[in-house]
Amino acid sequence: MTESTAPQSEHRTVLLRGGEVHSPADPFATAMVVEKGHVAWVGSEGAADAFASGVDEVIDLEGALVTPAFTDAHVHTTSTGLALTGLDLSRAASLAQALRLVREHGAAHPADQVLLGHGWDATRWPEQRPPSRAELDEAAGGRALYLPRVDVHSAVVTTALLDLVPGVTTLAGYHPDAPLTAAAHHAVRAAAHAAVTPAQRTAAQRAALAHAASLGIGTVHECGGPQISDEDDFTSLLALAAAQPGPRVVGYWAEQVADEKDATRIRELGAAGAAGDLFVDGSLGSHTACLHAPYTDAPGTSGSAHLDAAAVAAHVAACTEAGLQAGFHAIGDAALSAVVDGVRTAAERVGLARVRAARHRIEHAEMLTPETIAAFAEFGLTASVQPAFDAAWGGDDGMYAQRLGADRARTLNPYATLLRAGVPLAFGSDSPVTPLDPWGTVRAAAFHRTPEHRISARAAFTAHTRGGWRAVGRDDAGVLVPGAPADYAVWRTEELVVQAPDDRVARWSTDPRSGTPGLPDLSPGRELPVCLGTVVAGRTVFAGPNG
Repeated sequence: MTESTAPQSEHRTVLLRGGEVHSPADPFATAMVVEKGHVAWVGSEGAADAFASGVDEVIDLEGALVTPAFTDAHVHTTSTGLALTGLDLSRAASLAQALRLVREHGAAHPADQVLLGHGWDATRWPEQRPPSRAELDEAAGGRALYLPRVDVHSAVVTTALLDLVPGVTTLAGYHPDAPLTAAAHHAVRAAAHAAVTPAQRTAAQRAALAHAASLGIGTVHECGGPQISDEDDFTSLLALAAAQPGPRVVGYWAEQVADEKDATRIRELGAAGAAGDLFVDGSLGSHTACLHAPYTDAPGTSGSAHLDAAAVAAHVAACTEAGLQAGFHAIGDAALSAVVDGVRTAAERVGLARVRAARHRIEHAEMLTPETIAAFAEFGLTASVQPAFDAAWGGDDGMYAQRLGADRARTLNPYATLLRAGVPLAFGSDSPVTPLDPWGTVRAAAFHRTPEHRISARAAFTAHTRGGWRAVGRDDAGVLVPGAPADYAVWRTEELVVQAPDDRVARWSTDPRSGTPGLPDLSPGRELPVCLGTVVAGRTVFAGPNG
């Protein structure tokens, strides 16, 4: 692809031609005109000749594919950047290897006040247990160390970090020699993050946004909140994104709203809503997702409930009255029951039409039942979900089956049922829980480990592009049609196909008469598309080596 590497002014008029343009306006489009930060035209190569002399720049796509840029609907940007630039334990194949990586990281960062890591998952290790405090104290050389589990709902720490948090041993979730959860975890996380300097934080945010752009991601939904980060982290990220070319950042702040005053404060932070990780429960991996029946591998617990139906109702009603989007983190079936019961009560108070118009959203929404799915559809709730969770932990031998048993595990993440019920889907990664990987996310939904939950690649792609825009109340974006924002990515890929769970649908859709635009072949084992460039509002925010 021949293209300037300098950022484009949004006022330049650019013609892209000689490729494949994924657009419902013309399923066979090979060219596109961008003007003033918006798509001005899409069409055929022959018609493109009429524009060639009147534009500021002509880009020869050389057969490349142009698609809408992806939207990742659930990201923790600073934590993602720290994982990219710090200690990543997701590659550790054993407890012994994880401890070795801790030693190496500590030796390489002698000046860091607190060592930060991420990504360990004991269910993947032959030892089948997390590191003990004594093992971590030895590996860290007596220094303060914070290591959250891959789901970020529990953490192992060193004695030196505990010493920075007076009274931590009296908090809920403290365990003398097991991962910390609940309030104890939140306290040690706050102490660890307090050691991150503003310069380190900015560097991490820049690294995360640059990495997102390199993957064709044009927008991220930052999910912040007082139990996750802090206001300075949140507002500094929004300011950074506004000041430099890069992915758009839509911020959500997870704090309960009781009245208009609370809603005004949320808006003053720059947040799009009081949503994201407002915790109704925890996670399955940490045994803190709230269940109706106990965990199979921990019969003494059914998880943790942080908000009940009354608290959900109060938040949704207050946000709806204030014209603010509300939302929650809910994973377990009991947590999701509390959410829909609360939303139903709120709808009775303020009116169903107003609740539906607000487009409230639920993050993760994994352990759904037919009743909760019907309620999602009734109340117009968006399911902001992460297909990579199923790819990582699904299947009869995965973590979900360990925690819940195979039968309950097979009910998780029922994307096909959600779509059939008319529930809007927005796809994300929850990075750094699972990596930023948009095409991998589309593949994970199309090839779900439970076959009846699979959706077409086209539906998955829509959920990861247009779905994220719809989740913030925009129906005019995430698609390459005239008038839409010029947020797009250019890809080197192989022949385009149409993939659907039903082969009969796939055969029909590849017939030219169907008018269905194709996508890269995402079958397992096939190479995923390579991003050559990413453009946001007409400005180049990433140009690859061949871009």
